[in-house]
Amino acid sequence: MLTILLMLMLLIMITPPLLIFYLWRRDRNQREHSVLRNFPILGKLRYIFEKMGPELRQYLFLNDNEAKPFSRNEYEAAVIAGKYKSRIIGFGSERDFEAGGFYLPNALYPTNRNELRIDNSTKVSTWVYELDEDNLFTRKEHLVERDISPYLLTEEDIIIIGKETCREPFYVRGLVGQSAMSFGSLGDKAITALSIGLGRAGGTWMNTGEGGLSDYHLKGNVDIICQIGPALFGVRDEDGRFSVEAFKQKSNLPQVKAFELKLAQGAKTRGGHIDGSKVTEEIARIRHVRVGETIDSPNRFSEFHTHAELLAFVERLREIGGKPVGIKLVVGKLQDIDSLVREMARSQIVPDFITIDGSEGGTGATYQELADTVGLPLKAALPYVHHLLIEHGLRDRVKLFASGKLITADKIAIALALGADLVNIARGLMFNVGCIQAQVCHTNRCPVGVATTDAKLQRALVVEEKSFRVTNYIISLREGLYNMTAAAGVRSPTELAQEHVIYEESDGRLKSVLDMIETML
Repeated sequence: MLTILLMLMLLIMITPPLLIFYLWRRDRNQREHSVLRNFPILGKLRYIFEKMGPELRQYLFLNDNEAKPFSRNEYEAAVIAGKYKSRIIGFGSERDFEAGGFYLPNALYPTNRNELRIDNSTKVSTWVYELDEDNLFTRKEHLVERDISPYLLTEEDIIIIGKETCREPFYVRGLVGQSAMSFGSLGDKAITALSIGLGRAGGTWMNTGEGGLSDYHLKGNVDIICQIGPALFGVRDEDGRFSVEAFKQKSNLPQVKAFELKLAQGAKTRGGHIDGSKVTEEIARIRHVRVGETIDSPNRFSEFHTHAELLAFVERLREIGGKPVGIKLVVGKLQDIDSLVREMARSQIVPDFITIDGSEGGTGATYQELADTVGLPLKAALPYVHHLLIEHGLRDRVKLFASGKLITADKIAIALALGADLVNIARGLMFNVGCIQAQVCHTNRCPVGVATTDAKLQRALVVEEKSFRVTNYIISLREGLYNMTAAAGVRSPTELAQEHVIYEESDGRLKSVLDMIETML
């Protein structure tokens, strides 16, 4: 027995030096990293700390407003709204009031709560967390069932998409829904949790993304906007051409309320991308592609090449399906947008909605140069398109969706005041199904099982629990939006307009939205 113990002790003593020597010898002779050839041990520490850098910055070194694409404060605001259905803060705002930014001027005589137009006649049954103890080394909380008010629009304020153009218009009772997120980019558990949570909240919608409509999108009986990208996933034949029959199958589904042609999105004005490791047999069946093959879909449709052809295709889809058809775009060349709207006015063929995606929008995968520099941010693009439609007498015929980092109620209110009718959110909802901003969405190695099809990694995501967070988050946003409505002195968030928003320059000068538009013209 003593001999065995001595051998174990000897093994423990010599193993670390042997390991260090092995690593030293290997790194000393490798050709890839210069620093490791000269400093094998210290260089290894450098790469270890470099690998840990994003986590160290996120949790230790950056202040609560610094991190990109979302600060710690923005991330926590979304998560707390979903987990605890709370937006309460203490002591004061951490916003940098010395920097320029948009503000909602409050009315001297705000609207009383009983004067607001809200439909809370039915309740939503959900689960929220209640905190019992929150100390340095111990944290205790428990789930409680709660019936909450849904904060829906009244009959008077319901948004109707395609009222004059479609056999089956889309009636919307809430102003906030899910932006395009494809099954394949997100795993089946994430899509299922989102569908169930949004369906439970009611009055909202789910955009399928260009990856096609899956069974998981339909799980929660939520209203669906079916997106069609240039690759025509889900509505194409075996040769990749548009299929009328496949489109009819989608349009006949009662949950599918509208279709969206994706011309571009904020972070990737190129075509879509999904790594071959994510293309399972199921995804291949839904999209009509080959298993395991990396997909780089085209950056434009082959079905149309001019504004007139685009609008004719919109009209064709509307006639076949009988449901609203819109387009999603990123505002870039102002002349292009201007000529498109002029063609709408000339032909009198108008999309039922236009989704304006700001260049600050997110994606599962794109090139850095496109994400950082191409396209206009939402708060410049949105009011420009809004005024352009007014100028040509088309604004009443087109609903405007806005998307681009609108993850809190105040940002949503600003977007509505700048001209949006409805708001899309993607990453705020991702936070509530577990996203921790690991920024590895393109690798299929999402550590929390959100942006991955890997079954082992998806084990982290508990569908039922995350679905309640989605419900709470959406309803919390709608409740917060009514707080902003009351502060502005109006009775419904549908009444927020450009007189309810102002921009303050960093030197204190105030600028109206009209002033901003004039500088763009």
